[in-house]
Amino acid sequence: MSNATLHSKVAVGLSGGVDSSTTAVLLKEQGFEVLGVTLWLMRGKGQCCSEGMVDAAQLCEKLGITHHVVDIRDTFESYIIDYLVDGYQSGTTPLPCSQCNKAVKFGPMLRYAREELGADRIATGHYARTDYDPDQGRYQLLRALDRNKDQSYFLYDLDQDVLGAVLFPLGEYDKAQTREFARKFGLHVADKPESQDLCLIEAHGSMQAFLDKYITPKAGEIVDLDGKVLGQHEGIHHYTIGQRKGIGISAPEPLYVVALDAMRNRVVVATRDRATRPSCTVSRVNWVSIAPPRTPIHAEVQIRYRSPAVPVTIVPLEGGNRVKLVFDEPQFSVTPGQAAVWYRGEVLLGGGIIDRFEDTASSSAG
Repeated sequence: MSNATLHSKVAVGLSGGVDSSTTAVLLKEQGFEVLGVTLWLMRGKGQCCSEGMVDAAQLCEKLGITHHVVDIRDTFESYIIDYLVDGYQSGTTPLPCSQCNKAVKFGPMLRYAREELGADRIATGHYARTDYDPDQGRYQLLRALDRNKDQSYFLYDLDQDVLGAVLFPLGEYDKAQTREFARKFGLHVADKPESQDLCLIEAHGSMQAFLDKYITPKAGEIVDLDGKVLGQHEGIHHYTIGQRKGIGISAPEPLYVVALDAMRNRVVVATRDRATRPSCTVSRVNWVSIAPPRTPIHAEVQIRYRSPAVPVTIVPLEGGNRVKLVFDEPQFSVTPGQAAVWYRGEVLLGGGIIDRFEDTASSSAG
């Protein structure tokens, strides 16, 4: 135990799950003065935060540490609920997690830790790692050692201030080891089931159920790339690019959603061989581990959380926070609203939000 660690305060974000709970225990074992912080995100009786708050409070009582509940429901509603609803209404498929991590969780938690708790560090149960590169003069965001649990993709939008203050103890372990630690320390959440990747799904049962609370379904046409009407839909917000199941169209070959036309209220479908894209543009770019390049660079990119990283050339565009991604091979399911995150090996270089893609063939449908 180092003198720097002893008595150093760290505010640990506690959701009530096994990952955040084990994070708190590990840091306490390392000699940190641990303070528990739970963010109250959602309104309504029975929302997913309720059970988590109880579990987090029980953990803090067991560890003999203070537990602080921060009401951040207004921020969550404006940054996440409105963001999702507006995105789905406009025909995109928003990724709320990266937005939530930056604007709702990490930033506000770090401010609260500094201003209210006198802590200069925060920690979460995310599976990721950080390092400092003296040559770049920047903190780096790295993949977790366990690639199956790696969550760095969702953290690409964190800034240097947060990366310099955050600890990710679980980035060195896999999930089985985390549960083993939890059992060793006698945590009652050791075998608690995995939570959904998206808390809104956990709270409402499905994304469609959540969206139907906010968006009035509007019937429209399902068309092919030539504009031929193949069927009807009950609202474009029920669909996402790359979707195959649930379209309700019989065809000789499987059909996939390839575009959502909000202007004409159309869902555009095609066979898989016509659904790949050679390139796309990405906006709201955050360069993490390196300074923004002025010339094209080659890297690997993930265009979905569970998609593999594929070779890509990243071309900076005017304005500084936009790039064009040119894939070495055309990619399936390039989805406006989702994050594109690029890496070099285990180092996350940067990322942003996909806003447009280049069609492989012109059509009258889009």
